[in-house]
Amino acid sequence: MDPWFELLGAWWWVAPTGVGAAAAGYGAVTSRGRRARRLELDAARYDEGLAHQALQAARVDVRTARAEVLAARARSGLPSIGGRAAIEARQVLLSAKQAERAASLRLRASRGRVKASRARYRALFTGSPLPLEALMSRHDAVTSRWLEYETDAAKALSFPQMLDAQHPSTLAFLRAQREAHGLRPASARDRMTPPQFAAYRDAVSAVERTFAEAERSAQGTARSDLPTAGWRDAVLPLVERLPGLLAAAMPPAADASSASAPQHSPHPPAAANQPRTPVWPVPARRSTHPRPAGHDEGARP
Repeated sequence: MDPWFELLGAWWWVAPTGVGAAAAGYGAVTSRGRRARRLELDAARYDEGLAHQALQAARVDVRTARAEVLAARARSGLPSIGGRAAIEARQVLLSAKQAERAASLRLRASRGRVKASRARYRALFTGSPLPLEALMSRHDAVTSRWLEYETDAAKALSFPQMLDAQHPSTLAFLRAQREAHGLRPASARDRMTPPQFAAYRDAVSAVERTFAEAERSAQGTARSDLPTAGWRDAVLPLVERLPGLLAAAMPPAADASSASAPQHSPHPPAAANQPRTPVWPVPARRSTHPRPAGHDEGARP
């Protein structure tokens, strides 16, 4: 038994080392997937931290502005009203209070985003798209809608403003699209930090917002180019009367056929103001029977 104890005493560290290496390898393999799934939640928490810092800075600015108002009143010698410096200090205080309210609202919004991100993270299951994949899909969807105006001739002719880079709404969309493409990773499997993901998320949101605004503006311009309501009101009565006018101008089929058929009359029409010359005998009615003797052809019956 002594050799076995000696071997165990010499190599006892192998088992713990193997278990630790296996655990480290498993953690390295699965931690990347966990980070990718938690990326949206981590970015939301990062935004919450920035919003909290901004709110603290805004509160400090409010306290400073209040102190400046009191100091200006004291220097002017008018504690209740104060001079021009006190008025300017109050304006600064009002601006600081507005900034504090805005920072407070941003903090509340960021906390709501954290709750929503946590709920989505808990709802993720195997095979569901990662947050970065979903964000890149949103970006691709807007890009494909934009390319429809580039490739579809009907849309390009109906909404030419979408292709006008000088229009303010279209220019805003193009700038947002360029910024989003600069922040977009090469692949959905690339590693991103929470600040990078937050910047790309905000850029994609700006792309969606500016594209929707550009579409609304282009559609409004296209509708304004249509005929006005006054023109339609003037033309509509004529369009409504058109069937009646056509019916009056075109006779019915029976009347038209009778009117177009030639009129047969036993007597040809006589020329106006022209005396009739007696013709005897009528050539078509000349008799073929022999006439009696003594009958003069030039005499009338």
